[in-house]
Amino acid sequence: MDNFDQLSTSEKAEATELQKMIAIEQQKAQFQAQVHNFTDVCWDKCVDSPGSKLDYRTETCLVNCVERFIDTTLSITNRFTQMVQKGAH
Repeated sequence: MDNFDQLSTSEKAEATELQKMIAIEQQKAQFQAQVHNFTDVCWDKCVDSPGSKLDYRTETCLVNCVERFIDTTLSITNRFTQMVQKGAH
């Protein structure tokens, strides 16, 4: 913000809180975009020809694919958080 120094303490707190909320919403949007992308990857990997029902093999493949994606995403997120926390100190 250009005029951040001219704001009152409460206005600065509100602006900072708003920035945090925006950052959180951006992270949510990025995560959702990753989920949609990975859904496409898992679909292409696991589904040969869509029918009215998923067979057991296809369902198992999709579940495993998504679970690995979630595990990987959590691992990367945790590692990134550790790096940020170390950098903040």
